[in-house]
Amino acid sequence: MELPIIAIIAAFVIVILYNTIKILKEYERGVIFLLGRFQKVKGPGLIILIPGIQKMVKVDLRVIVLDVPTQDVISRDNVSVKVNAVIYFRIVDPEKAIIRVANVFEATSQLSQTTLRSVLGQHELDDMLAERDKLNTDIQNLLDARTDNWGIKVANVEIKHVDLDESMIRAIAQQAEAERARRAKVINAEAEKQAAEMLAEAARMLATEEQALQLRYLQTLKEIANEKTNTIVFPLPLELVEPLVKLTKSAAAKHD
Repeated sequence: MELPIIAIIAAFVIVILYNTIKILKEYERGVIFLLGRFQKVKGPGLIILIPGIQKMVKVDLRVIVLDVPTQDVISRDNVSVKVNAVIYFRIVDPEKAIIRVANVFEATSQLSQTTLRSVLGQHELDDMLAERDKLNTDIQNLLDARTDNWGIKVANVEIKHVDLDESMIRAIAQQAEAERARRAKVINAEAEKQAAEMLAEAARMLATEEQALQLRYLQTLKEIANEKTNTIVFPLPLELVEPLVKLTKSAAAKHD
């Protein structure tokens, strides 16, 4: 008879110790309630509770990664896309996280989904594709402000994918091709303009320098002479003959 009694007493003591002694890790905190009323936040380390009177709810303070399910979003320019994201947050106030919201993780998840749709719906498709960093920051700031009352700190938000249907992908490809063609035409026109300006400048320089014009003429003759032809016909510009005429007239005048 004594052995069963001892076993019962030992089991009772173990249950009492289990409900009395709690050990919290460095990243954990315990929210203590005394007869149903909030008392204090304890931890980390050894925590002693009064069984039946005190109750502890454990809270993890590490960063939590929340995967936001894919959301159907209609952009400001009426384009339907599917967007998903990932949220990084942590509990900074265990008291608020336990007392002010029933399920802090579910509440944060639902708020993240509605905030993602709300923020992205205010932007056009081009902004979603080209300005993700700005959109990430906008969503993070909005979530951080709304979850502050729950003792939550949103550390980062990352939009992972923006999925389009096939028709929209083809339309974007056509738009990109048209943009490349436009840029090519602009670059070609700019090159033609620069070439025309340089030719005009060269013509003005040749017109003001007789020697330069003559040298250019002789260079052209040299290039023509290199061609494999039997007959070469070339004009004789007056600018090239005029110095010879002046020299002849001057010699004739001296002779008279």
